[in-house]
Amino acid sequence: MTLATIVALAAGEAEHHGNVQAETFIFGVIAFVIFLLLGLVTLSYRNVANRHSHKADAYAKSHATELSQAGHGHH
Repeated sequence: MTLATIVALAAGEAEHHGNVQAETFIFGVIAFVIFLLLGLVTLSYRNVANRHSHKADAYAKSHATELSQAGHGHH
């Protein structure tokens, strides 16, 4: 047997006829589930600043003079 014959026989045996969409559907499902989980993580950080507004108010009161002087160079 020559190398070309062996390659042709191996290619013929590896060939199969199936429903490619059904075989690869799971990849889409996995990607969708990961996307949903990342969306839930993102939504879990909503409104975090308001949960700790008492800390922000206390900081603003104790640093009132520093905060009024701080800025972006605008006078």
